[in-house]
Amino acid sequence: MTNRYTQSEWRAIIDQAEKDHSNSAIQYKTPTIGSLDFAKCIDHSLLKLEATRDQIDQLCEEAVRYDFKSVCVRLRWVNRAVANLTNTSIAVACVVGFHEGTYSLSEKVKEAGSAVAAGATELDIVINYPLLKQQKYDQVYTDIASVRNIAPHPVVLKVILETSQLTHFDIIAGCKIAEAANADFVKTSSGFNGQGATEENVRLMKSVIKSGMKVKASGGIKTVNECIAMMEAGAERIGTSNGVWIMKEAQTLLEDVTHAVGGKDRANSRPSDSLTRMFSSS
Repeated sequence: MTNRYTQSEWRAIIDQAEKDHSNSAIQYKTPTIGSLDFAKCIDHSLLKLEATRDQIDQLCEEAVRYDFKSVCVRLRWVNRAVANLTNTSIAVACVVGFHEGTYSLSEKVKEAGSAVAAGATELDIVINYPLLKQQKYDQVYTDIASVRNIAPHPVVLKVILETSQLTHFDIIAGCKIAEAANADFVKTSSGFNGQGATEENVRLMKSVIKSGMKVKASGGIKTVNECIAMMEAGAERIGTSNGVWIMKEAQTLLEDVTHAVGGKDRANSRPSDSLTRMFSSS
């Protein structure tokens, strides 16, 4: 595969993106907590190496129960997840080059091809962030573009930047390279290497990607409040192994709000401002 840009062209694109990006704290609209739209923002994930067949079955059962967007698993479990989720609306996502990102190009392409052949409709590929930090942009691009080539649309391609290991400039570079390779999402973190998603990094990523491209926040997201913070910062997908707890928490909060506004003392029983905001669509 030929390089899309020269090194100087890559640097010019990234420099311009850094110059143009906005630091304004835009608050993006979020789905109503506990709604189907909210559940459909969650990638229900189980990525530990020691995962068992029973745990994968449970993951899929939970995804069906709460109607999550997808389950996210390693390659060895894609076949089983696909079988479990036949005739449902839930996608199967597979990680590629996980979690180090430093696997060879041939290994990443083989893994991506095997995942798609097994029925995965979404791929979460870890960027080669050591090469990104070294500003070897053509090699980073080739990695992502080669996976995109083996897994064209409608397969959804998400590029994990591993933001905890990067400077702001590196994050911008990763976003622009993923964009050039026709990825659908940029994603904050693997969840296995340093700090996970932060509002600051989600806002940065959202501010530099083209219209139509999306941000996935992942790593350390365990509560409804954390989900909302990431969505308000610009994330449209949440990767978490705590999806069930988050939905249970959302249902409890919804019951609290319903009780507060529907009780006998309705006029004197307004829900707190934070709850009101959380259940607003704006």
